[in-house]
Amino acid sequence: MRKLAIGAALSGALALAGAVAPAASAAPSTPDLKFTGIKVNGGKAVVAGTTAKVTVPVTYTLTRPADVTLNGDSSFAGVILYRGTLKSMDNAVGPDDAPACTTTATTATTVTAGCTEKIVVDPRRDLFEAADAGTWKAGGFYSYVDGSVSDDFLSTSSGTAIWGNLGTAKVLRAARATADASPEPVVKGRTITVKGKLTRADWDASAYKGYQGQKAVLQFRPEGGTAYTNVKGITSGTGGALSTTVKASRSGYYRYVFAGTATTAPATATGDFIKVR
Repeated sequence: MRKLAIGAALSGALALAGAVAPAASAAPSTPDLKFTGIKVNGGKAVVAGTTAKVTVPVTYTLTRPADVTLNGDSSFAGVILYRGTLKSMDNAVGPDDAPACTTTATTATTVTAGCTEKIVVDPRRDLFEAADAGTWKAGGFYSYVDGSVSDDFLSTSSGTAIWGNLGTAKVLRAARATADASPEPVVKGRTITVKGKLTRADWDASAYKGYQGQKAVLQFRPEGGTAYTNVKGITSGTGGALSTTVKASRSGYYRYVFAGTATTAPATATGDFIKVR
């Protein structure tokens, strides 16, 4: 029931955020909750591909009135991530389960706890368009469900309050890079062509598509070596194509590295070995 209760209450709140959030925040039944120190994904960007779910840990400090109980079934609080404003959310994601909170301090009127929750981002369900890549905001929410439940009768009422602009988190499209050096083997001094492709997640199409016009760096690691060094920079072409030439000097591995952008995560190709005779 805990997952169902949170999911139902939060989904309704997000769908009606423009009408519900301001009114609920001012309602007498809304407790004075304070969310501080929100950290999303350990401060790192949330990187999502096209199919795999991404579990995003969120930590924060929650201070509540001492007479307010958050039992995880009929009353609960947590953190959501949203894009846009509370009045007009463009997108939002939140936890399915109640957070785990440990009391750290109490006074005559308040209880303070350190909380941890998990937000599961499913790109097929939660990410819809290119605009979903970038900076999201963190907000705190409070929801309650009040009513009577039995096998013979069900009657409930619910309400939700959301406090916005409490932090930020980056959500980025996952990227992929490949590399293929040829011909192989090759005679020392001859020309090597290193081809590859740079692609990134297209959430609208649920597929990886070519990322054109982006800077990438060709790197080389000699056979037996442990570190890659930069060889030259190039720009991805049509369909994200990567291609350049170098002179064969010694056997080793070639790869392409993409540093990422404000909306797309970095990507590093697997090194491709080529034997130089």
